[in-house]
Amino acid sequence: MTPDELRSKYLNFFQKRGHAVVPSAPLVPENDPTTLFTGSGMQPMVPYLLGEKHPSGTRIVDSQKCFRSQDIEEVGNNRHTTFFEMLGNWSLGDYFKEDQLNWIWEFLVDEIGIDPDKLVVTCFGGDEEAGVGKDIEAEKIWLKIFEKYGVNSEEKISFYPADKNWWSRAGVPANMPVGEPGGPDSEIFYDFGVELGLHEKSEFSDERCHVNCDCGRYLEIGNSVFMAFVKTEEGFKELENKNIDFGGGFERILAVIDDKQDVFETGLFLPIITKLEKLSGKKYGENRVAFRVIADHVKAATFLAADGVFPSNKEQGYFSRRLLRRAIRYGREIGISENFVAKLVRVVAGIYNNPYPEIDNQKEKIERVFDDEENKFGKTITKGLPKFIHMGEKKLKTIKNDEDSILVINEQLSPYGEKFENIINTIPSYTSLPSIAAGTITASGNNSYGLPYEEMAPIIKEEGWIVNLNENDLKIGFNIKNNLHKNQAKTASAGMFAGGLSESSEITTKYHTATHLLQAALRQILGPIVEQKGSNITGKRLRFDFSFERALTTQEKTAIETQINSWIKEDLPVSKTTMDKTQALSDGVLAFFADKYPNQAIVYSIGAKNHYISRELCGGPHIESTAQIGPIEIQKEKSVSAGVRRIYIRLKS
Repeated sequence: MTPDELRSKYLNFFQKRGHAVVPSAPLVPENDPTTLFTGSGMQPMVPYLLGEKHPSGTRIVDSQKCFRSQDIEEVGNNRHTTFFEMLGNWSLGDYFKEDQLNWIWEFLVDEIGIDPDKLVVTCFGGDEEAGVGKDIEAEKIWLKIFEKYGVNSEEKISFYPADKNWWSRAGVPANMPVGEPGGPDSEIFYDFGVELGLHEKSEFSDERCHVNCDCGRYLEIGNSVFMAFVKTEEGFKELENKNIDFGGGFERILAVIDDKQDVFETGLFLPIITKLEKLSGKKYGENRVAFRVIADHVKAATFLAADGVFPSNKEQGYFSRRLLRRAIRYGREIGISENFVAKLVRVVAGIYNNPYPEIDNQKEKIERVFDDEENKFGKTITKGLPKFIHMGEKKLKTIKNDEDSILVINEQLSPYGEKFENIINTIPSYTSLPSIAAGTITASGNNSYGLPYEEMAPIIKEEGWIVNLNENDLKIGFNIKNNLHKNQAKTASAGMFAGGLSESSEITTKYHTATHLLQAALRQILGPIVEQKGSNITGKRLRFDFSFERALTTQEKTAIETQINSWIKEDLPVSKTTMDKTQALSDGVLAFFADKYPNQAIVYSIGAKNHYISRELCGGPHIESTAQIGPIEIQKEKSVSAGVRRIYIRLKS
């Protein structure tokens, strides 16, 4: 079965059962400061699972693009990828366990032909302290399904505690605050069978094998969450409107259809693997880790680029840079000496041309950026880095040349007893190269190329850049700040189920509405040539990217700021309505990313009827009137790229 066939079968299956098909949300959540990426299928749906009305109704289905930055170092085995798709279906106060479990089993077994004898399930085993019992209801439904399909139910159902089979944004029931919803879940695993001896061959061979064992025998392919409870002061009580969230691993399901243990041997990766074999002259079977890392990382970086994320030293761009430079490092390992990452972009575009044509539409730009990134990194690892030298105990030296300053330290203290973190900011900043001893920190203390010790040390050693420096000393230099980056990555993705909701604070809601006023003012003063190219909101400021060819004059910036504050002072109403997307666009409603919205979309309008200041497709949240924003001021305005400007505004204190 091809990837496109599987995706279509899933969407069609649930569409026939009354579900509205909605498009994938972008990999970068819109105006959500709590998380860098969309890391799960559930993430864009959380507001609706918690009570907000979805414009497409109570039954939803999609295939959601996802990126999990914390999985970068996991890539290399047969199942982990940083980019993946999540097949999802939702019931928002509609059907519940009986329909969900029967339908997903029917899809897996009858629709796409997975052997029912190969499937096992897990259920929630209860939490005595929280007062939430064992999920006997789900067990009974599974027993009926197994009986219906003639499957011996012995050892087919396993019960696990809350850390495995309970979902809430806060984790296990004990961690949930009052008012937080959550519920048990039921996971479906594919059993590759005891005959293959996967457990005995694994590092877990001295432990008992079970469904959640990491030995490789069992592969999780889907999870149905039953959001049935809310935490109160007295304990847990059942929700009046219960919800269903299902997430199915697209890559994994595609693999097990053909009883494959390796997701990289599916149509989602094989074209990339084949291209790499031609470029390197090596075979995948003899270089699995390197091929997997390159295939995943270049694909993920390509999807990020298609959603507007390109290599840089900050925020999402840091991960794009890290992906590409890890891929380049592994390319060297399998013998590719010339630039190659840009050559894989069209292969990725070909795999996903049907569901995600935006990659093919932007392939030339993505190729140029990737090739430039590879050129920069090539110079870094072959010319730019000066040699390391060993310092004496508690001594700190720098080597300076025309390109960079490198620190090598034996301890975390300088000769003056100052911590390394305090020293790093005093060294002159060079724009092109990192300070390697800082792990992934440049001399100015910002994110650098994203290469931790494990990736950089082999290059340093093979190029002869170490003099009398042992492995432990080198690791010390890297680990001083590299751990901070790992924590940053975890923090960025820790809210992977919370995106779009957990930071709906008053101040970010104000900024969200101010975004609409900013765009309206820009178009009024600069003309309709202005189109939104991106935005980002934190609790401290609003950043807005827009199409324009030149820098704004002082007079233009003053006029924009004055106009926005005038609208705020007028206390204009902010209203919300659901409209047919096609009709809304024909009525003049703005939507510069229209493809991401469902057919029934939410329109936010600012101003009185027949005299709207702004009308845009948007997911919210918003305040009720402009006066609630308070006065704003423009902080700065600058160029981002050719024809794109960036402007920052903040609320006046």
